[in-house]
Formats: sequence, structure tokens, C-alpha cells
Amino acid sequence: MVASTAIDPELVARFKAALDRLNPDGGKIGLAVSGGPDSMAMLLLAQEAIPGQFEVATVDHGLRSEATDECALVVAACKERGVPCEVLTVQVGEGNVQANARGKRYRALDDWAVDRSLSVYATAHHADDQAETLLMRLNRGSGVSGLAGVREWVHFFTMDVPVMRPLLTFRKAELAQIASVSGVPFCSDPSNEDESFDRVRIRHALRDADWLDPIALARSASRLAEAEETLEAVTNDAMAKLVTREGEIVRCTAPMDREIGFRLVGRIIKGFGKEARGQQIADLLDRLENCRGGNVAGVMATVEGRWGGSNRPTWIFSPEPPRRTG
Repeated sequence: MVASTAIDPELVARFKAALDRLNPDGGKIGLAVSGGPDSMAMLLLAQEAIPGQFEVATVDHGLRSEATDECALVVAACKERGVPCEVLTVQVGEGNVQANARGKRYRALDDWAVDRSLSVYATAHHADDQAETLLMRLNRGSGVSGLAGVREWVHFFTMDVPVMRPLLTFRKAELAQIASVSGVPFCSDPSNEDESFDRVRIRHALRDADWLDPIALARSASRLAEAEETLEAVTNDAMAKLVTREGEIVRCTAPMDREIGFRLVGRIIKGFGKEARGQQIADLLDRLENCRGGNVAGVMATVEGRWGGSNRPTWIFSPEPPRRTG
């Protein structure tokens, strides 16, 4: 088995510490490796830190002609190191191509991780990714949930295997250096320089603002993620105490805190199988807090009662009736 010998031991120790924290049981893990410098560096770090305790998957979305060659590059790097590797082929539908590709990728990786009996799998998100996400969402007016950015460990509701991001304390330049010094071939995705994407414009602005510290921004996102977990726990409690459902009618006693109200309204709308943007939810919440009804995404909301003393109004949600035609 071939192993890299050119990686700074401090970087390997940092990676191993992240794995120990995020996968405390020490079960075999998966790595999602695209062939870019970030994920190839993760492969090299894993080979140093936990040899024989991981497997690799690489996803071919079929969106670019180079995709097959990039997957072959990952397969070759794994074969050289004696690491099991599987190519996962997915078909991306029309519409929001990036979002669809991301969803298909996570589903394919989840199925692979289940099939291989892996306890968790890792993606190569790093501190610069986290900083870009935070700034991009600040620029869009996101709330705490969005500003929490990429979670270090997450178990998606519709998936079976959790995802971890052990590189969130690593800078992109550190990972590029690992890949370059180790001599492993890697590829570059031209879309990473396409300024038609918000993230790329933010990336270039961040690169030119040397007074901004991506590691500090990533720490802020981590603190926001902790706040988000607390708010979600409070929202769970509020759902149990304030919300009832009878058939297609949902009744919610108005909460005292606006943030909890925002989250409850969002969850109720999702409970009807609908999706609404954050600003739409905020606008509806404005109306409800002022005892006026409204509708969002096919869900109608009315108000029963008024604010006063210990009294609180009740918000009543139901499917919006079909519109009359003719």
C-alpha cells in the first residue's frame, strides 16, 4: 500500500482530531472525492490519519465532458493507495442544475454509504467555503438558520447516513498545498471561476479582501450553528405546546417571540407539503402578528382573537381553496 509522506504532521493531526470528534465510535467512513484539490487532499489526509479505515466514492453527474476522466483520476489515485473506490453515476434533471445536482449527489452518496455499511461519510467543505456561504447569505438577508452555513455534522431528514465536514478548520490554500506537494494529479472545475454564480463573485471579493479572516468567519458560522440548534430545540417545544392539527386545519397559539413564530409558520407551511421563501414567511408573520390573515404558497392563514393581557390570538392555517374559473 502506497502512502503519502509529504504532508505536514500538524495537518494530519488536525484532521485526525476532527475525525475523532465527528466519528467518536471510529467506524469505517466514506469520503466523497470529486477529483479537485480539496477532496484529493482529504483523501491524502485520510490515508495518513486512518489507513484502511475508509472508502471513497466519486460522483459522475454527466454535466461536463470531462466528468468521466475526473472520476477515472480519483479511481487511479485510490487504486495506487489500495483504497476501495466506487464511481456513482447520476442523472440531473432540468431546472436549477446546481441544486438538482447537489440533491442527486447526496442521495447517491447516501445509498452508497448504506450499501457499504459506513457509519458516516465526509465531504471536503473547508473554511473558505464556509466564509463564502456566510457572506453570500448575509448579502441575501438570511436569518440564523441560513447564516449557520455548512454544518460540521448533519443528518439529513430524508437520508440514512449522516454527513461530516472534517475540513472546516482548513484553508483552501492549505489543501491545495497538500495536493501539490504530494504530487497527486487533480482537476479544476471551470465553473469555479464563472462569475455568473453568486458564490464565485463572493469568492473573488473575499480573495481580494485580505483583511477578512475566513477562519474567523467560519468560527462565527459555527457559533451561529450552535444558536440554531438551541432555537430548533425551543421550536420543537413550541410545536408540541402551541400547535394542534385536526384534519386539514392547523391551529397555532401565537408565540411571544417573533423568531419562534417565524419558525412555526415555516414548519406549518411545510406540513402542508408547500415551500415558501423566507421573506414570504416573514411577510405573512407581519400580518398575523397584527391580527390580519393572508396566504402563502397555497396555504391560507386567518386569525381568531386578539392580543391583550394574558390573551393571545390563534392563527388558523388551511389549504387555500381552489380559485373559481369561468
